[in-house]
Amino acid sequence: MQSFDIQAFIDEQRMRPVHYAVLALCLVAMFIDGFDIFMVGKIAPAIAHAFGVSPAGMTLVFVLQQSGLALGAFLISPLADLLGRKRLLVILSLLFGLLSILTVFATSIAMLAIVRGISGIFLAGILPIAVALLSEFTPRRRRATFVAIGMTGYSLGNAAGASMALLVPDFGWQSAFWVGGIMPLLLVPIMMLSLPESLSFRVVRNPTDPAIARTIRRIAPDTVLSGDERFITGRSERAAVKTNPLDLFRDGRARASTILFVACTLSMGTIALLAAWLPSFFQQMAGISIQRFAIAAMIGLLGGVAGMLTIGFLMDRIRPVRLLPAYFVGYGCALILLGRISFGTPLFIPALFTLAFFQGGGQAGLNMLMAQVYPTAIRSTGIGWAGGAGRIGGIILPLFGGYALHAFFSLQLTLALVALAPFLVAMLLLLMRPATPSGG
Repeated sequence: MQSFDIQAFIDEQRMRPVHYAVLALCLVAMFIDGFDIFMVGKIAPAIAHAFGVSPAGMTLVFVLQQSGLALGAFLISPLADLLGRKRLLVILSLLFGLLSILTVFATSIAMLAIVRGISGIFLAGILPIAVALLSEFTPRRRRATFVAIGMTGYSLGNAAGASMALLVPDFGWQSAFWVGGIMPLLLVPIMMLSLPESLSFRVVRNPTDPAIARTIRRIAPDTVLSGDERFITGRSERAAVKTNPLDLFRDGRARASTILFVACTLSMGTIALLAAWLPSFFQQMAGISIQRFAIAAMIGLLGGVAGMLTIGFLMDRIRPVRLLPAYFVGYGCALILLGRISFGTPLFIPALFTLAFFQGGGQAGLNMLMAQVYPTAIRSTGIGWAGGAGRIGGIILPLFGGYALHAFFSLQLTLALVALAPFLVAMLLLLMRPATPSGG
């Protein structure tokens, strides 16, 4: 019986239509995920007004949504290492699509918060699963670039969520949730028919699975298979078939996992804080309506796309532990700068673009680094659990936003205090040893 190394096979392939199909579907899934997670913050003042509360009264919604995202990251992500990337992507898209539509019928802030909390459980799994699938399907020489392109969907979803503020005057806040619910439901049948399962996952779970040979022929139709191959993938012969989350801290990964978990707590917590409160900061602290801010945000937040594409290109060429600290230093500086530039001046949108560039690129880089650190058997778990730590940050740090509004902080002081978090992330990453690719 001849060994057939799946990882070597994937790395040797030229880019084919199936690679671009996986990229496109993962990009769309992450777009919808980013849209659904962040659009609530973009229309928060309008929701608050509709229910007769102040913008700070939306705190419960943000806390429960982030709590759901944290719970989902810890519970859902390991399931992808047990059940498969494709299967779980389909199930999660179906469930959070239905829950987004259910949100339309909320009759109180408390009810809306509860539904968003439950939705967050299923939203949390999309990004780590999509990143794991892209990492395992793409040749190593293009891996970081493809993951970065896929993650631009998340940033584009964030930017597109800002457009919902333009629909609110004519169609109400419910229109955003109709859009956010219908999109994943339309994606479900497309993924069921067109998205292949990760070969590395199949080999680690069941190396005799006949679907392995079918997927190999789909990638490279001219591949000759005798039917007597023994499929392996990098380190899979030494990997435990059963997912054990404690493996995140074994085999020399304890230091890296600890740093990544704390870095994600600060980075994703800051992203959640800004997504939830930035329109409200500008409305209350600078007198800018959410509609005016939404137009600037749609342009400025495209910087996140540029940041992700740039870091993907660079991470295929530069060690992440040298590159990522620079992105987070830039992120902190951009926050301070944004608080000091008047809205409507020529420099405001470039400042917002710069902020989104370093924010999107920095967080995407963390996810790509995790895809390198963790092997196939625990890759989704590792990315998801680090994301879960980030979601805990997303519960804690947004509380500062409500406090800043209640305390009538200035915009300059508020954004300068927020900038402390990315500066701390940069310092943490400087302590991390260069990552060794997982090899499978």
